[in-house]
Amino acid sequence: MATYLYRLGRFAFRQRRWVVFVWLALLAAGIAGAATLSGPTANGFSIPGTESQRAVDLLEKRFPQAGADAATARIVFQAPQGAQLSSPDNSALVKSTLGRIQSAPQVAAVADPFAAKSISADGRTGYAQVAYDVTAQEVTPEAQDAVAAAVEPARAAGLTVEYGGDAMQVQDEQSLAEVIGIGVAAVVLLITFGSLIAAGLPLLSAIVGIGIGATAITAATGFIDIGSGTPILAVMIGLAVSIDYALFIMSRYRHELSSGLEPEEAVGRAVGTAGSAVVFAGLTVVIALAGLFVVDIPFLTQMGFAAAFTVVLAVAIALTLLPALLGMAGRRVLGGRIPGLRGGDPESSNGKPTAGRRWAGFVTRRPVAVLLVSVIGLGVLAIPAADLELGLPDDSTAAAGSTQRKAYELLSDGFGPGFNGPLMVVVDVASSADPKAAAASTANVVRALPDVAVVTPPTFNPAGDTALLTVIPVSGPSTTATKDLVQAIRDAPETGGAEVSVTGGTAFNIDISAKLSDALLPYLSLIVGLAFLLLMLVFRSVLVPLKATLGFLLTVAATFGAVVAVFQWGWLAGPFGIEGQTGPIISMLPVFLVGIVFGLAMDYQVFLVTRMREEHVRGAAARTAVVDGFSHSARVVTAAAVIMVAVFSGFILSSETLVREIGFGLAFAVAIDAFVVRMTIVPAVMALLGRSAWWLPRWLDRLLPDVDVEGERLRRQIEPAVPEPREPELASR
Repeated sequence: MATYLYRLGRFAFRQRRWVVFVWLALLAAGIAGAATLSGPTANGFSIPGTESQRAVDLLEKRFPQAGADAATARIVFQAPQGAQLSSPDNSALVKSTLGRIQSAPQVAAVADPFAAKSISADGRTGYAQVAYDVTAQEVTPEAQDAVAAAVEPARAAGLTVEYGGDAMQVQDEQSLAEVIGIGVAAVVLLITFGSLIAAGLPLLSAIVGIGIGATAITAATGFIDIGSGTPILAVMIGLAVSIDYALFIMSRYRHELSSGLEPEEAVGRAVGTAGSAVVFAGLTVVIALAGLFVVDIPFLTQMGFAAAFTVVLAVAIALTLLPALLGMAGRRVLGGRIPGLRGGDPESSNGKPTAGRRWAGFVTRRPVAVLLVSVIGLGVLAIPAADLELGLPDDSTAAAGSTQRKAYELLSDGFGPGFNGPLMVVVDVASSADPKAAAASTANVVRALPDVAVVTPPTFNPAGDTALLTVIPVSGPSTTATKDLVQAIRDAPETGGAEVSVTGGTAFNIDISAKLSDALLPYLSLIVGLAFLLLMLVFRSVLVPLKATLGFLLTVAATFGAVVAVFQWGWLAGPFGIEGQTGPIISMLPVFLVGIVFGLAMDYQVFLVTRMREEHVRGAAARTAVVDGFSHSARVVTAAAVIMVAVFSGFILSSETLVREIGFGLAFAVAIDAFVVRMTIVPAVMALLGRSAWWLPRWLDRLLPDVDVEGERLRRQIEPAVPEPREPELASR
């Protein structure tokens, strides 16, 4: 592989104007497509194969009037202390408010709380259900503003009026996350290279790649339904890996130039060696992301493929556009030094022991002690993960003080926690001899179950073959008792030929958590198995991939512990801007985080251990290979990790809960994996294993193709044909 990439790098160098033109043309086409072809993104999701989804599909077919997938809102009224909501003045305020809401855009129906008897036992609190004729993602800001304006007169008259529901969810606004990430990346690159030109080229190539990826995904929204979080997450992953991949090739290029090679030859060798590591690192990330199809949840598959697409672009950009830009810059990447910054060749020690060499020496001299301290520390960080609770975001996790949060709390106080998580029970009586009796009998069976507060009378569709019950649990939406109730309703014996299914937001939450839990093991088996084979191919070792996988498990456990501590327990909630918004972790976060973290963890594994193997292949002793390989790559890997942490941290500012939790989880995971697992545990284990780290059975060695990721075969092929390198001093004249 190194030979092919060497030729590709030299081709891009020689044909630099055409290569740059092609990439800029793709960017222009993407921008044009995004501007003319894009459509709205979707906030909803489906879960094929679950009972909740089957019930919704049945309602859409037989009972579209029920609006199973339509947006809803709840308007909660509360009279002042000592007053009743049913008093003439207060009831008039309620009815006039609901009249204004009835005339608001996209509203289909408004229920009168007095007629529906949705008044609390003390008479102070009541709520009105508002049904819309569109889905939640189609509710316009104008429709939301109309509701906000409609409640103001009642508030001014002394009533407490709050509203919530999926129709009132705040649309995610574009944050400055990308700008923050690029800004920090620029600073780190300047410190690493000490040159504006050397720092600018990786950023420029990354921006072009992300621009193409983001605009292509945006243009695709005009043809397929794409979730609102998909473009954000694709940009998050793509931006981080784009800068990192370009950084590694740029670093190797400057190293080859500093050794006296001509620019074209230096580009070829940089792409042939560091580029090989980039290809295999990118493949592990793509495998982890594309493998999300195993979960069989469309929006997760969509996120995975979109992010994988940006990673493929990042690899292609690093192997072609960056060499072309280096061809335009030539030796100027060694110039333009910034006073006060070290710059120079980040892989060279200039005759002095670097911090990386000193650290590697310390770790390899005391491998057992370092290993024990690191593993115990990660174990302590992982302790909160034992308390992991999964759920979907609702108004209970809205910002403290928001009207959505206040409405949730008013309903819980006035009616009980279960009123915030009603269950929709669908009764299919098409095969029943007496549909009404069967539906009534089903209602009685459900009413007799534990933890049931209210069961509404059956509501039939015009054909009379489907009935709908609303069941209000005693317990809150995220409790074990409500989960048990859903299962009890589903397990209840059929009466009179009726088939019963449960759906609604709470049931969807339960079903998606169960499906994700069932899919986690097959997903892990797929990505770990494929990546293990890939790493075995790269390193020609059995123990190195095994060590890499075990290190990944430590990273994931510690990351889940940190996510639980911050987002569920509320530790450091203030600094992270989530004070008062703690609750269960988003259901899809574990599987999504596992996939991305695995891919990114293997990035640093490939970059660090490839240099160690390169030294080993060239004849260095086991411990010397570890120290030398580490010292060559430590500074660049440190810069790459800091950049990636900065990019992911910027997304903690997002108002979308899933994006915010993934941003924090990835930033923490990269920091732990890069600095504790890969830069501490890996050299310690490699020192303990010695030469056996590179053990591979002979029969397997014969079966595996030699991909030459360390570039040794390439070096033997090209060095005789390459003129003697000039001294750096003469080359710079």
